[in-house]
Amino acid sequence: MTPPDDRLIVALDVPDALRGLELAERLGNSVSFYKIGLGMLTGGGLALANELKGEHGKRIFMDLKLFDIGATIEAAVRGLAQFDLDFLTVHGDPHVVHAAKEGVGGKDTKILAVTVLTSLDRTDLDACLIQPGDIADLVTTRAARAFEAGADGVIASPNEAAAIRALPQAAGKLIVTPGVRPEGSDKGDQKRVATPAQAIANGADHIVVGRPIWAAPNPAAAAQSILSSLR
Repeated sequence: MTPPDDRLIVALDVPDALRGLELAERLGNSVSFYKIGLGMLTGGGLALANELKGEHGKRIFMDLKLFDIGATIEAAVRGLAQFDLDFLTVHGDPHVVHAAKEGVGGKDTKILAVTVLTSLDRTDLDACLIQPGDIADLVTTRAARAFEAGADGVIASPNEAAAIRALPQAAGKLIVTPGVRPEGSDKGDQKRVATPAQAIANGADHIVVGRPIWAAPNPAAAAQSILSSLR
């Protein structure tokens, strides 16, 4: 039996754990990796992570984008690592990444550093008082610094994946790309996007897809179509 292709991570961007579990059941064996985000944290997100991992054998990406002082990050990650998560996101600032790696300790949870959110463009960065410059250059620099601080991987748009993969610091590291949309799909709240196949060709190890799957009339068929495009 061919193992599921875990390059596809399905974002369970639904209101609560019950609906997340229902969606996972509809997707069945075709999907092996799920992302649970901050929006579901108060809706039973950690309980869902436990159930999908412990009872259904799925891999779990907890996307919380943690940001705080080092001591708080270390304590938070230490607690979260007890849930046997596969991936956990923090902001890509070096002090945050370093503290997160300290918090993981001997657990297998991979720390992924967020570079620049895929929903932001240069106008948004200007409004946030982020230094001037091309977004791709900023993302690549943040990725390099996160790797140097100990990150196991980074979160970046498909548009920057190739430049990150070319970094000397990226050897053996993960690149996970949200902002992935199948051909013809609505961009939604994303601004820096590419198709699933383009993202993988650019150097991504995993792609994250949410709305084009969970909003589809037949989510399982939508997931299968994306997986087919990767092959």
